[in-house]
Amino acid sequence: MREERVYPVFKRLDTLEWKACNRLARLGAYRPLLRVLRLASRLGDAPAWIALCFTVPIFRGLYGWLLAVCFGLSAAVGGLFYRFVKNRLCRERPYISFEIPCTMPPLDRYSFPSGHTLHAVMFTTLFATYVPILLLVVLPFAILVMLSRVILGLHYLTDVAAGALIGFLLAEAWVGIITWLTALLPATLQAG
Repeated sequence: MREERVYPVFKRLDTLEWKACNRLARLGAYRPLLRVLRLASRLGDAPAWIALCFTVPIFRGLYGWLLAVCFGLSAAVGGLFYRFVKNRLCRERPYISFEIPCTMPPLDRYSFPSGHTLHAVMFTTLFATYVPILLLVVLPFAILVMLSRVILGLHYLTDVAAGALIGFLLAEAWVGIITWLTALLPATLQAG
């Protein structure tokens, strides 16, 4: 069995954040909001992002297939990275440490950083860069996913903030990779 780590910074943050998280989690008592946030959370696991990746070629033609593959690879890298960090830092979810209502079963035990938020911000940034017309769908969905993490009682506010920062930084790195790959393509494919 692996030794559990409790980092002092998380103990302090937990103490500072739990009341705000508890207030936000109480919004889950409103059934219509709860249904919407649960759906956003389930779709934010992967299905919505996969479906949106397959729409990129519709808007960007043949170049869109390169983008779709890169978006998929960015999701895989993001998933591996946040799992690595989450399993090293071992921050307990707020409903475990405090009496905060949890209205949806978590995918795993630990909360820092929020993987759902990481992917929501990463995909929002990538779509804003390459297929901005889809922001009409992506941005509201990403906001719902991020809100769902705290209101469903699964994450602290700093989990969401860290996930957002990591997601943005990963997206920016992928923009650089895609720019480099695009330069290798014939000019006819670059226009998309």
